[in-house]
Amino acid sequence: MKREFEALYEEYFPRIYAFLFKLTNQRDLAEELTQETFYQVFISFHRFRGDSDVFTWLASIAKHTYYKHLRKNRHQTDAISTELLAEVYYSENAEHLEDAVEKQLLLESIRRALTTLPKKYQDVTILRIYADMSYAQIGDALHISENSARVIYYRAKKMMMEAIRNEYDM
Repeated sequence: MKREFEALYEEYFPRIYAFLFKLTNQRDLAEELTQETFYQVFISFHRFRGDSDVFTWLASIAKHTYYKHLRKNRHQTDAISTELLAEVYYSENAEHLEDAVEKQLLLESIRRALTTLPKKYQDVTILRIYADMSYAQIGDALHISENSARVIYYRAKKMMMEAIRNEYDM
């Protein structure tokens, strides 16, 4: 079991770290959460049945570890990195100061819109954008169908865009 865990750790540590870094945008916190994730994996390794992809299982544990951290440190909820989400909705480069300010305002709007979504919508959006998971992997991680993951993501994007439009009176 020790060798299997070590192989798992070596193979997936970089992806789990990258996933958590995208969520936190803080190297030290991402490192700490990655270590906690693998600790949780180690103590529950015997329960992995292989019903889902290994990365899906690990990302699910990492997501729960991150949420646990947020619950314990509610004052740090602004640590959610929204830059990747902003890139999804705002693909132009900010070459001028006015554009940079506009992009920053959009980032803040996206963060607010994301945090107002129902939890399942937040989970699907975070796993799709930050973990770069397929709809099938998201379905496995959240125990929903692949099609449900697609529909929830589509609805989440629609809800977020509506919230942003309302905020900017568009």
